[in-house]
Amino acid sequence: MALTKETMDIIKATAPVLAEHGKTITTVFYKKMFTNHPELLNIFNATNQEKGQQQEALANMVYAAAKNIDQLEVVLDEVKLVAHKHRGLDVLPEHYPIVGEHLLLAIKEVLGDAATDEIMDAWEETYGVLAKVFIDIEEEMYQAAEEQVGGWRGFKDFVVVDKVKESDVITSFYLEPKDGSVVPDYEAGQYLTIRVQNPDSEYKQIRHYTLSSKPNGKQFRISVKKEADFTPNGVVSTYLHDSVEVNDVIEASAPAGMFTLEEEVTPVTFISGGVGITPMLSMLDKLADEKSTRDISFLHAAQSEKVHAFHEDVKELIASLDNAKYVYGYSDPVNKDGEQNFNGFINKEILQEVAQENTTFYVVGPVGFMEHVANLLTEMNVPVENIKYELFGPKQDIIKEVVTA
Repeated sequence: MALTKETMDIIKATAPVLAEHGKTITTVFYKKMFTNHPELLNIFNATNQEKGQQQEALANMVYAAAKNIDQLEVVLDEVKLVAHKHRGLDVLPEHYPIVGEHLLLAIKEVLGDAATDEIMDAWEETYGVLAKVFIDIEEEMYQAAEEQVGGWRGFKDFVVVDKVKESDVITSFYLEPKDGSVVPDYEAGQYLTIRVQNPDSEYKQIRHYTLSSKPNGKQFRISVKKEADFTPNGVVSTYLHDSVEVNDVIEASAPAGMFTLEEEVTPVTFISGGVGITPMLSMLDKLADEKSTRDISFLHAAQSEKVHAFHEDVKELIASLDNAKYVYGYSDPVNKDGEQNFNGFINKEILQEVAQENTTFYVVGPVGFMEHVANLLTEMNVPVENIKYELFGPKQDIIKEVVTA
């Protein structure tokens, strides 16, 4: 169903109002929806709710859709990014009317008399169109996940066949299907969505974790940092580290995600901080498997040697490639005179060691780390389109607008 010009005009006219009141609207929305439908707490990340990140991300998404309602192709990449997460979370068509009902109630409550019948009718019509866009794209993703060899729809049971400590804070979990089937192929950089029932929580908890090795058809590997110092962030990671053992069963949905290694021949630099090394390791593993001749740089920053995971793995993969180098350092080293290439934080001088003309940069780590690195790169005149990054929480912009004279 196409929107009329009159409806689009009303929606675009209300876009500035959403920019002003968007987070208030989405905060009211989530509160109302979870009060009336607490079962949806089995899908939504409670941590992101408590920190206000989900509310802000939804407000930004609604505003972007309103502003571009007459040219939705502008926000198509963002829609697909959200759709990947929805598919991983097992969001279904029947959830959309619930969301729509409570979003409209929130708009009406926050805007009060300004939310006229004409405006509310326009938003109801528009939400129906937007919901259909998401439902259609997500159904294509569900079908693609289900139809590939070893694929499935929704969640299914996996057995933890091995648990390996990679550093003081990171542990790898090796997962095989409980039904004995093979696992599907996936792209380097994609993530696995797992669902667990923590005995201390009334609702199931869902998180995305990067697949940290190349596909092998037999098992998945996720490598999880224990976020014990950031409660409630560590609800799932702490449970995995402390309570999940070999032979235990957890649920997972099929691999998803758009942060993947692009098929190019130009130089590539992987820049990771802490557990952000996991997608980079998968990508490097893929390039080594292909015996790539690309110019490859692997730059990793960790707090110290004790929390530096996969160091020997990276060294081995780098050594197997013809045109690859490994640069790493620590912000708080145990041994300041060790083999690391630098102490302290990544700066422009370090980045210049791993930057060539037309280099594509993949950046993953804590949000503050990614903001720091990405903005240093833009100051070095690296085109924004050459900087790729992954956020496991709600979407946010990490690159400041570059102002030129």
